[in-house]
Amino acid sequence: MVKIPSFTSSVSYFHLLTFSIVLLFSPELIAQSNFYSEKPRIIITADPELDDNNSLIRLILYSSDLQIEGLIYASSQFHWTGDGKDTKWFVPGREYDRFGMNECPCSSWRWAEGERFIHDIVEAYEKSYPNLRTHNPEYPSPEKLKSVIRYGNIKFDGDFSEDTPGSELIRELILDDKPGKLFITAWGGASTIARALFTIQRDFEFREDWLEIRDKINRKVVLLPSGDQDDTFASYIRPNWPEIEYRQFRQGPNYGYGAQIRASAENAPFLTPEWMKEYISDRGPLGELYRVWGDGKQMVEGDKLDYFGIAGKTGEELKEMGYFVWMPVQEKGSWLGEGDNHTVMNMLGNGLRAFEDGTFGGWGGRKILTIQPTPIAGMSSSGSADDMAASIANQNRAQTDLEPFPNYFPEAQRDLAARMKWAVIPNFKDANHAPVLRIEGPLTLMVAPGQKIKLHSSVTDPDGDEVSVRWFQTPVSGFETKAEFTQKDSANVEVTIPKDSGSGQEIHVIAAATDRGSPALTSYQRVIIRVKAN
Repeated sequence: MVKIPSFTSSVSYFHLLTFSIVLLFSPELIAQSNFYSEKPRIIITADPELDDNNSLIRLILYSSDLQIEGLIYASSQFHWTGDGKDTKWFVPGREYDRFGMNECPCSSWRWAEGERFIHDIVEAYEKSYPNLRTHNPEYPSPEKLKSVIRYGNIKFDGDFSEDTPGSELIRELILDDKPGKLFITAWGGASTIARALFTIQRDFEFREDWLEIRDKINRKVVLLPSGDQDDTFASYIRPNWPEIEYRQFRQGPNYGYGAQIRASAENAPFLTPEWMKEYISDRGPLGELYRVWGDGKQMVEGDKLDYFGIAGKTGEELKEMGYFVWMPVQEKGSWLGEGDNHTVMNMLGNGLRAFEDGTFGGWGGRKILTIQPTPIAGMSSSGSADDMAASIANQNRAQTDLEPFPNYFPEAQRDLAARMKWAVIPNFKDANHAPVLRIEGPLTLMVAPGQKIKLHSSVTDPDGDEVSVRWFQTPVSGFETKAEFTQKDSANVEVTIPKDSGSGQEIHVIAAATDRGSPALTSYQRVIIRVKAN
């Protein structure tokens, strides 16, 4: 890799901002501002699951990159509070109908009295805010985050029969006239989202401007679910709002429960008890709330599915204690899980622009577009479940990549470690900050087959660290064409478009700048090269 010296003088940022603006701010403030993209508007809906707790801590540390419009408590088949009237609830096939538990019909399920994990995390953020803002002035005020906390449809899983403060906030945001997409996550069930959409449909469906309103919502809303955890996507949202974009990401880093079990040699060091303690667990108020294996905590007292806080017991011993052990016990202090990260890690302002399109891919993985399958010999077109399964299998065979999807996990973990340190370090100079990378010229290009393109990058580092730049092609939709690179480890690169490229094919080129700080941090820029007809 080429090594580029970096400077922290105002002159180094002249290519980023006009000179008059440079004079107004210190290099530290300029270095950590979000230059690369607009800040996506996002709503978080989450149930009180262990990994939701951890995912939310990570998200809060990236609130500088986002417009967080809602932090909403949600139910799911795994967590619901009940109505407080001892009403019994049971849906066949739910979590409480497995493992031979025979616990329901019941009046609540795995929901602590006075549950406030979102409030707790925002309050920990408030304690960390003065330090965080020293390192990045874009962090929102704690008051702003507190103002968007709501309770959604949490009484029963899959029940969206009534309005709630959470559903009313989502409805208001969906109907507002602010520009850009509105991203809505479902870390738990989607009943609160379903209620918001239901009331919009109910109130506007018979108006003359209904089609206009519906089309606006279809263009605006992007749903980011962690699966369908209460069947409301299948039962209401999909049938009634089929045109709303629905992104589920694959192929990305494994942030889920037990990620260490099958971790590669490259990723495993970032999941160990030693790494978690040094960079996460011991880092101030937010680190104290972050859950790791054997930490002595339990989200709901007496929860027989939550044995993660217990240390020194084997799986068999836990079963003898009455726990339902559904994944192998891991080493005390090690990674526990952040299973909802894939819904938000592509929203970050790291230069990958992954939020712009689900197929672009980033730290959260990517949405894969399937190619129209070739008919399978002897297969009827009856539309049966067997035919559908065969069709999906054929599509998966047809989906190929010219380039492997990058392993972003180490870079994402190092970046998290840096931000956890920001939360406890009051001085800018005592922590590391990501390089500022810029590509000269437009970031989207139209080219002809066989054409050669020269791309030039410039980079500065706010800490004066040495920086290395590398270039690579990243897969997008299965319709890419493979380019040839010269000098991949250089500030500048020449890209040759294959002569047999077809019109509409794309090449996504990433420049990655990594500093020599501790931990080493990486910034990116994506250049989209589209092939035009000769």
